[in-house]
Formats: sequence, C-alpha cells, structure tokens
Amino acid sequence: MMRQPKVGAAQSSPTLPTPAQGVRWTTPIVETPGIVVLASWVWRLVRFLVTLPFRFPVMVACLAASAGAWWWLDWPGLACLRGVAAVVSLIWWRTWPDSYRACVTLRLLAWWRHLFVYKRHWQPVLVISGLAESYQERRYLPRIRRVSCNAWADYVRISLVAGTSPVDFEHRVAELAHGFAAPSCRVVVNGPRDITLEFPRRDTLAEPLDALPVPDAPDLDALPVGQREDGSPWLLRLHGTHVLVVGVTGVGKGSVIWSTIRAMLPALADGTAQVWAIDPKRMELAYGRDLFAQYADEGESAVALLERAVADMQERAQRYAGKQRSHVPTTDDPFIVVLLDEVAFLTAYHPDRDVRRRAENAIATLTSQGRSVGFSVLAALQDPRKEVMNLRNLFPDKVALRLDEASQVDMVLGEGARERGAEAHLIDPTLPGVAYVRMEGSPAPVRVRAAYVSDKGITAMVNSYGMGFSSADEVA
Repeated sequence: MMRQPKVGAAQSSPTLPTPAQGVRWTTPIVETPGIVVLASWVWRLVRFLVTLPFRFPVMVACLAASAGAWWWLDWPGLACLRGVAAVVSLIWWRTWPDSYRACVTLRLLAWWRHLFVYKRHWQPVLVISGLAESYQERRYLPRIRRVSCNAWADYVRISLVAGTSPVDFEHRVAELAHGFAAPSCRVVVNGPRDITLEFPRRDTLAEPLDALPVPDAPDLDALPVGQREDGSPWLLRLHGTHVLVVGVTGVGKGSVIWSTIRAMLPALADGTAQVWAIDPKRMELAYGRDLFAQYADEGESAVALLERAVADMQERAQRYAGKQRSHVPTTDDPFIVVLLDEVAFLTAYHPDRDVRRRAENAIATLTSQGRSVGFSVLAALQDPRKEVMNLRNLFPDKVALRLDEASQVDMVLGEGARERGAEAHLIDPTLPGVAYVRMEGSPAPVRVRAAYVSDKGITAMVNSYGMGFSSADEVA
C-alpha cells in the first residue's frame, strides 16, 4: 500500500533545479525574418551603385561611354571609341607621365591591392594577430575605409572598433607586416577611431646614396643629409636643438656626420657657422680637420675645448639677457656646432676620473642651456646604455642606426619607438647609413638613409672650404 504525500510537503521534480544550483541565463536566439535580410541586401546594392561614380569616376565614365557607343553606334562606334581612348591615353602617358601615374596607374594598383591583398586576407590576419574583438559571441573587425598607393607604399585607412585604440595596432606592427607580406608597417593616427596603416611595397633605401650637392644657401634648420623612406629629402635640424647619433661600429655614423658638415659648408665659409670638433679616434674627423674652427683629439684638450664652448655660451647668454630670446647666426655671433665623435671616450672610457667628470659637466651644460644662444651638440655613440651615456634625454633629436639589441631601440629613440615600427636592431648590416630618426615633438620614427661622402669628397671639401687648423691648446 502506497503512502500518500502530505499536503504542503515539498515536492521534488527531476526537471527543476536544486536549491544549490544557480540560474543560468542564455542569450535568446531570434531568427531574422527573410524580408529583413533581403531588404538589407537591396540597400547595400543600392548604396554601392550610388557611390560607385564617386569612388571610381574614371572607370564608371569609361563603362558608360562604352555602353552608349555600343547602344547607338553598334560595334564600329565602340571600336572607334576604344581607339580614340587608347591614343589619348598614350599621349597622356608620354606627355604628362606623373599625372598619368597618379590618376590612372596608382588608382588601379590601389583597387587591385584593396581587393586581392587587404580585403581578402583582412579577417584571418587580424584574428590570428589578436586584433579582432568579441562581444556576446559576435566578432567585430576594424573596417577598411580606403586603400591608396604612392610610388613606394600602400596606405590602408581603417575605422577602429569602439573600445580599441591605436596602441593595440602599434603593438602588432610585426604581425601585420608579415601577414600582408610587407617589409614593415607603421601606424599613423588621423583622429578618433581613425588610423592609417602604412605598408611599404619595396625598400626604397636599398641603394646607397652619393654625396648630395652643396647647397648655395644652407638652412641650418633643415640641412639635406640623405633621403627618407618615402623618397623625400631627409632634412636634419641643427640650429636650436641637439642631435645624438647612435649605432654599432661600421654602420655609417660617419655618413651622418660628414653629410651634415657638407650641407653647412657655405655657412662655414662666410663665418656665420663654425664646427668645433673632438675626435678621440683620430681617424674619422682628422681627415677634414681644416674645415673646423677648433679641433681636439686628446682627453685634456677635448675637455678644454668643451669648457671654452661653455664659457663662450655663457658670455653670449649674458649679452642676450633681457634683449633677445633667440639666436640669429652672424659673423660676430656664429652658430657653433660642437661635434663629438665617440663621446663615450670622454664620459665613460677615459682613465682619468676628473676628465670624465669635467667632460660630462660641460656636455650637460651645453645641451641644457645652449640651444637658444646658438650652440648645438652633435654627438656620436656606439653604446647607448645609461652607465656609458646618461645624458641621452638632453638630446631632443635622435638618430638610431643599426643597434645590437632590441632593448636599445627604446633607449635611443624613447619608450614605445620599437612598437611604432623602429626596428633598428634588425637593420641589414649591408645597408650602412640606414637609420630611424625621431625628432622633437614627433613620436613617430622615420626610416632614413644618410648619403655617403667618400674620402675623395672630403678632400675636395677641404680644398674648397678649408679655413686652416687651430688646436684647442692654441685657443685656450
């Protein structure tokens, strides 16, 4: 005989959750009506057709003209139209090649690479590199807005997913470059949720550069010393700043130094600029010592030269106090470049501690006070570690040639430079003079190559512009 349960007693059911089990909420599955999907497709098609003439005006005009010629004149009209178009295109190409390349060739190349390179591989590259975002079991990708090309690179402008930042892409430049088979990748921020990815198609700096022509009227704020990756001139600023050049031995520091001196030659000749050189190795700068107003190659004489520069700087600052705030190069107050080759000899390697201390104090004073009164320090260094050179932050502009370690890139160019594409430790050893440059006020490093000035070229410079040699001991 079965016992009946008592009224009000707790009933257990296999379908109900136990008291210890939490409630699990799941996203309801809602099927989109077919009419909505169809309307979405129709809207996309209409939007594509309406915007097509604005996106590709030349292609739409050609197709419209071809269709009209076929409709009204049949195949003879179409053949005549194609023949006239071919002749006009040939004349345009031969007469105005730059315009033809910008309006036709590069636009077709941009369309091809947009469709078959970036759009085709966009999702797998971003997903694998960790740049795709997920929310409520849906995947969100940045949208390609436009692809444009110039002679050397592709520019992919994209809209970021809400909640992401350009830093996410800066941390993945290596993955993006390999994913799209490019030599490198650089991120340019255009505005909120708007960035451009720059993908070079080839290395424009693979061929060495001969010495540049001597300018007739040098601009000390923009001295031509080489070429940038985009093909434009590399203009190095000296007046009003200090420059630190870092790289292992044999990577082309001399190219940067001698190209800078070559660009200043007319100013050296007319007396509005001077170079005070320190050459501990006695090999690099000694070859053109007659170009320098002062020259030193030993520890004591080098420190004497630096301390004289500090004294002249302070005397000039005393005269300028309350009268002017910026320096204008004249023969009475020339712009003075203190050129230090292998500065670590004076700051770390010299056996005399007193010489090291005096040299470091003088360099610190020049770099911290000399910009506004017409004194600039151009220093070259092999080892950027702090125990070798702890004054790196006093140089606003920095040039990083090939380095030994990845960590040294941020030491030279500042924190985050390697994430922005400055792979100075990966520069090919067969490319001397190739470097990454980071200027004051610009966080984005730029890849450049300095022109090569041969020994014969230096001799010609000395014969044409040499001013005679005076040692630091003579002027002390």
